[in-house]
Amino acid sequence: MIRSLQRWNEASRKWLWVLVIIAIVASVPVIVQRVQTESSANQVEVVFNYRGLLDVSAYQGNPQAYLDEQLDRLKEAGVNTMAMFESTLDELSKARRIMVFNAADAAKMSQTLVTPDKNYTYVAFTNEENAAQLRPMIEESFRKLDVSVAPWNFGEYSGLMLGMSMDESVMKPMALDPFAFAMLREKGFNILPRLSDNIPYDQEEMDEMLAFYAENGVKRILFDGEAVKGYKENAKLNSLQGFADLLNKHGIGIAAIENLKSPQKGLNQLAYLLDYNVVRLHSLQDTEASQDPKVLADRFVLATKDRNIRMIYLNASPNRDAAKASITSPINNLMDSLTGSEGAIQRIQNNGFEIGQAKAFVIHDASWQKALKAIVVLGGVAMCALLVSYFILPLTLIAFVLGLVGSAGLYVLNSTLMEQALALGVAISAPTVATLLAIRKVKDLRQSLPEISAGRRLTHTLVLYIKTSLISLAAVPFVIALLNNITYSLVLNQFRGVSLLHLAPILLIAIYVFLYQGTSIWQELRNWLKMPITLLWVVVGAVLGVVALYYLSRTGNAGTLLPGEAAFRSFLENTFGVRPRNKEFLLAHPLFLVGIFAAFRYRWAMYAMIIAVMGQLSMVDTFAHIHTPAVLSLIRGVLGLGLGLIVGLIAIVVWHIIERCWDRWSPKLLRQ
Repeated sequence: MIRSLQRWNEASRKWLWVLVIIAIVASVPVIVQRVQTESSANQVEVVFNYRGLLDVSAYQGNPQAYLDEQLDRLKEAGVNTMAMFESTLDELSKARRIMVFNAADAAKMSQTLVTPDKNYTYVAFTNEENAAQLRPMIEESFRKLDVSVAPWNFGEYSGLMLGMSMDESVMKPMALDPFAFAMLREKGFNILPRLSDNIPYDQEEMDEMLAFYAENGVKRILFDGEAVKGYKENAKLNSLQGFADLLNKHGIGIAAIENLKSPQKGLNQLAYLLDYNVVRLHSLQDTEASQDPKVLADRFVLATKDRNIRMIYLNASPNRDAAKASITSPINNLMDSLTGSEGAIQRIQNNGFEIGQAKAFVIHDASWQKALKAIVVLGGVAMCALLVSYFILPLTLIAFVLGLVGSAGLYVLNSTLMEQALALGVAISAPTVATLLAIRKVKDLRQSLPEISAGRRLTHTLVLYIKTSLISLAAVPFVIALLNNITYSLVLNQFRGVSLLHLAPILLIAIYVFLYQGTSIWQELRNWLKMPITLLWVVVGAVLGVVALYYLSRTGNAGTLLPGEAAFRSFLENTFGVRPRNKEFLLAHPLFLVGIFAAFRYRWAMYAMIIAVMGQLSMVDTFAHIHTPAVLSLIRGVLGLGLGLIVGLIAIVVWHIIERCWDRWSPKLLRQ
């Protein structure tokens, strides 16, 4: 009975590999549709924060002339859209449309004493046109907040008295500044409204507002603050559904800001209700706007090409320069980053994009994808069962059956979680299986051919390099097919388990190298457990722990770069167009090549595979960044393999020279 089960488990490997191959074939149409989706929107929109420009102009001798000049220059530099926040009394004051006074100021002007019971705000309109346009807007906005509003005059100028302190009233949001809106449209700018959730939601007023936006060419809205419009009152008014209906009615989508510390509340739900009429936006903070123009240009180009970004958002603010005794701004620096043959605009266009209003991706998601994904799930479970088989053969069929049952149960509970869990399992399994098969092949060849020439060692090494890489990359179709959802491309949903993906194959290969290379696993384990622990082992363990922590820190976006690494990355990006991963072509791939080459003579060289597997898992991890176009990820992986081969061949030559020298001189040294 036991022997029969053993034969069944051994024979099942072949059929598991067949299932893996069938699943890879089934994933191809899904991959094609993923590529079609990613290539369906190629317009990039360059947006400038109008409020920041207004803040800068407020420090100039002639604010209006300066504002007009900078707007024309920005338009010429390639900025095609202005982001407008909901106006405030403070913003209208900087635009010289109103003057705002507190209770003490009003008392001085009227030559009276300030009273203890009226800490009000006093607004004076600078001309009758401003009064006619802005009075109704201000009155309506503050009355909605249950703030008393009364007429007030400042000499011959009309105004309003608001029953709220000036410190608070100047922050309250109102509708967009109608004068600025009209002026920007006249200059040919598109408008990107920034709406907050601080104004009470009103469906009828929102309908009128969005109708006005649509008439004036607004195609997208960006939210200001921690929540989307209508989120606070959604439980009471179902306002998110109402807002989404209006956006769909008027053909307006939304923008999602990249790399926020926490997503804006309600964004995912609103995106779903809009059928994902969403565009990703990369925001340059005003504190970053003074960086070298070339660095900024590289950043904008990389965002559009590598991360499916279709909106570049520029911020600028006035800076007090004590050394120059002047107020400066980064506006000229930002324009330098956009213009010229090395500027972002030209380079973005060279990459096949157009400068225009950003459009959402056209989602290619045919109904037959569900059937193909079911086959992919079957193959994914088979891949995970194969990993189990190379460690504990008797559990092969059990692992496969349990994997199918578990996948089905998890799909019923949470289909997204099932897809992510299986994608992670395959992403771990493929590079691990690929590397341990290479280890087994070296062991078999070393046993059958005790003496192998350098030429044959090199040939076997190159064949194993290609074979191992192909098996590792077999995980890629599974990852793409299982996670083929627009929410990943828009980073509304993210692949989980990246740290586990970076650690698990290393740990599994370490276990295999340490315990599966002798005659018995238990004997090898006893040998290691009996080994005395010395101070050297403690130091080595501590160093490895620090290295592991740094390695894990590099798996995210917040990892600390080594000195000079940023410049080297820029060099690679500008030289090849796509930057290969340093750890692949400078470390892991060359180590795999020289490790396999050396392992044909020295058994201890196999320990290099513990680190070399990093290159295999890194190739798979590249495709787990779903917001990066699949074609670009493929180019990055192949480029890493090619450059790693070159560096590895150089390392093999150096190693062979060392071997030859050792073979020649070691007998003489031993005799001495």
